[in-house]
Parts: sequence; structure tokens; C-alpha cells
Amino acid sequence: QVQLVESGGGLVQVGGSLRLSCAASGRAFSLYASGWFRQAPGKEREFVASINWDGHYTDYADSVKGRFTISRDNAKNTVYLQMNSLKPEDTAVYYCAAQGRLIWVKSGSVEYWGQGTQVTVSS
Repeated sequence: QVQLVESGGGLVQVGGSLRLSCAASGRAFSLYASGWFRQAPGKEREFVASINWDGHYTDYADSVKGRFTISRDNAKNTVYLQMNSLKPEDTAVYYCAAQGRLIWVKSGSVEYWGQGTQVTVSS
């Protein structure tokens, strides 16, 4: 089993930066693909970014390409989301996620979710 805990959310000005962290329990996490999702009020949860078990492959939603960067440090059992050039449209609850496999599969189910952390970008 894996437990995920996000941190780093908060209030930031338009154009600012924020780094989210996802701390995972369980040594098996170092072999799991991970990702980030977000959900704004009244909208469906949407994919933001993913990373495979060793960090060699990453993928991003078109809306965040060039602005967000996903990374991981398996020695610390932690996944990060660096968010730059933030826009009001980025305001949402951000969730850390993991699939119980080495490579992220877009059509696959998410087996583990964090509790979410609020990110608010003020105009």
C-alpha cells in the first residue's frame, strides 16, 4: 500500500511560481509511475503531468507545457511539481497520484490518490 501527502499549495500572484511536493510512504513507491491532477470548482478532474518510475519519461497537458515541470527524487520518496508563470486558470485543488506500474498509462486507472492541496492564483 502507498499513502500520498501533498504540500506547498497556497496563494500566489499572477506570473508567480509555486512548488508542490508529494511525500509517499512505502518503499514500493520508487517503482511506481506518478502524476499530478487538478480540479477546479464545477469542473472535472483533469490530468496535469506524469512521470515514470525512474524519471526518464514525462508528459504534460497542453495547458501547462512550458510552464510546469514534474520531477522526482526516489531517495526521498517524493514527487514535485514546479509551477511557473501561473495564471488564474491554474487555480484548483491539485492531487498527487500513482499507478502501481513502472510506466504511466494514460488509459490506466489511478490506484493511489493524495488528499489534495489548494492552489489559488490571484489576478
